[in-house]
Amino acid sequence: MAFIRVLQRPTSPLMKARQCKHNSGNMKRSGDSEGEKRRKRRRLLQELGDQKIPFLGPSNGGFQQLWDSSYSGLVLRRSCSLPTELHGRVQAALLTLRRKGCLLKDLVRVRDRDVFTAVSRALLGEPGHTYRYLDTRLFAIPWHSEDTEVKGKNCCEPDFRAACKALWELNTFFCSDVSQLKEGDRITQCAKAEAKLGEEGDTESKHSEDSKNSEGGDSESKQSEEGDTESKHSEEWDIESKHSDEGCSKQEGEWETEFKHSSEEGESSQVKYSEGSAAAASEHSEGCPGWATEATSGKETGPVGREAQQKPVAQLKHSLSDYHIQDKEEHTSGQGCSQPSPPQVYTGPVKFNVTLLNYMDPAQMSHLKEEPYYGMGKMAVGWHHDENLITHSPVAVYSYSCNDDKGESSEGGSGEKAYWRIGLKVAWDIHTPGLMLPLESGDCYYMRDDLNSTHQHCVLAGDSARFSSTHRVAECSSGTLTYIQSRCQEALSNLHTDPETGSHSLLTLQPTTLQHCEEIHNEVEFEWLRQYWFQGQRYARFCSWWTRPMEQLEKDWKLMENMTMLFLATVEEEEGQVGEGRREMAETLLSALTDRHQQRQTWRDRCHSSLAQTLPPEEAPVDRPFWGVDDPSMPLPFDLADIINRVESLLWRWARDVEVM
Repeated sequence: MAFIRVLQRPTSPLMKARQCKHNSGNMKRSGDSEGEKRRKRRRLLQELGDQKIPFLGPSNGGFQQLWDSSYSGLVLRRSCSLPTELHGRVQAALLTLRRKGCLLKDLVRVRDRDVFTAVSRALLGEPGHTYRYLDTRLFAIPWHSEDTEVKGKNCCEPDFRAACKALWELNTFFCSDVSQLKEGDRITQCAKAEAKLGEEGDTESKHSEDSKNSEGGDSESKQSEEGDTESKHSEEWDIESKHSDEGCSKQEGEWETEFKHSSEEGESSQVKYSEGSAAAASEHSEGCPGWATEATSGKETGPVGREAQQKPVAQLKHSLSDYHIQDKEEHTSGQGCSQPSPPQVYTGPVKFNVTLLNYMDPAQMSHLKEEPYYGMGKMAVGWHHDENLITHSPVAVYSYSCNDDKGESSEGGSGEKAYWRIGLKVAWDIHTPGLMLPLESGDCYYMRDDLNSTHQHCVLAGDSARFSSTHRVAECSSGTLTYIQSRCQEALSNLHTDPETGSHSLLTLQPTTLQHCEEIHNEVEFEWLRQYWFQGQRYARFCSWWTRPMEQLEKDWKLMENMTMLFLATVEEEEGQVGEGRREMAETLLSALTDRHQQRQTWRDRCHSSLAQTLPPEEAPVDRPFWGVDDPSMPLPFDLADIINRVESLLWRWARDVEVM
């Protein structure tokens, strides 16, 4: 009955404003406008039907011209142009990390649902750095270079440390190599390398037909355990968003996503590609092994049937112009900072601060979707922009294909083996043909300038298992250990500890200061502690570098729990006049506690979800911090519902007293 009474109380203006803001946020995420966007996307794909937008590969005329005019930020470095010793160390390191079991699938959050990534991964990087994607914060395993902050720490086994250091050497090479690239560089290749000519070029048209047939055979998406039965086409259109970033598994639960990270392209340049430019493409492919043709399912369809496609594609021109969307508020959301910093623009020499390691074996995947727009083949990772990077910063990728954990190269087997490929397209542009680039084991590619923001890329599966090491300049203004430690000090600077009794008190009761402290309190708990423990024991198992810093963060967080208790005691004091300042304090406290209570419940549900229960104990999420109602070490209960009711009761009583007066 008490709960019913609370619901019937009048609400203060500040509480009403907060509720309106909360409701507005919910509508923005899932309201009618977003549903209308999805319906329009489905209509557009239905209009496109079985037609495909053209794309070019190395054996097609106009390939070089297309690359130069519309994909100039892409640079390919052939395997044979890298030092042999570096190849050996890096490939051995990747195999070591997988053998030790530290490449794991992430349980990420998409549209308020948990899904596993299709790829297994780990993050390496500068000590204390993190990388956030899909509401998941990855904590970087340090490079273990000879930097002073890592040297001498016995945090992992020697072979693990050596593997990390090998990837640091690759990172150092990339930093230097990308910095030395000149305007107009497209490919770095080995001298006198043999080009593979088009023995199987006559199969390209067949691949185009096969792609269309397989597209028709998979017109409906696989129904998930969650009951999502959206059509394949609407789902694939929604892969445009950041939510397809880094290879999320739709096999674990089909999901539909929204377009977020595309930049405003405006009117795209329309380039005519003549068949007479085939000589240029041929000249470009010379010295690039494996470019002149692809094997079996690794073919590009090229401009086959382009004239037949032009009419329906042209009809979409004006419809698609409505979707040059840049939602800047959503673009900056979810970065784990209560007061997001303005976006940084990349300047100066290249310094990659993290690498995201990925591993995928297509043979272990029960279902890989067809690329929906161009007919490029099976996708391992859907169309996406790499997210949470410094604006216009480069990305460098090392690709290593192998048949098994022993590291046998996939190129050493049958000629029927298909290469892994990357596909690129101008974001939300149906006029510029796509670009498809095959990758041999050991090849690298760079995405420079604004390519990552104005274009999208996908990864097309080959026949063998593949590692990739994707080196990035992550936007870490709110994602480093140094940052969160400084935030803790900001909050704790308002806490006074008596040197004789050890008792605590708050130095100032200014509502703005108290609000700032409570925001930091929530940030530490939900962006760091719970993110860390949700990923189980994975970090401590392989490298204990993060163990002590997280223990210290938890100690600081407990002090903030004490600060909240003192804040509550001040609000509930019987003595003293109830003025505007005290009412504002109560509303500030109520807002922080309500947010905290809801987020704790969300994280608790995630830790005990059906997907989480499928993980082995060492990988399963840990619901931490968590404590029972009678824990004497904690100043406040885990469940804040009763305290929230008490504060609401105070505000209701004060509002009633004002009306009586």
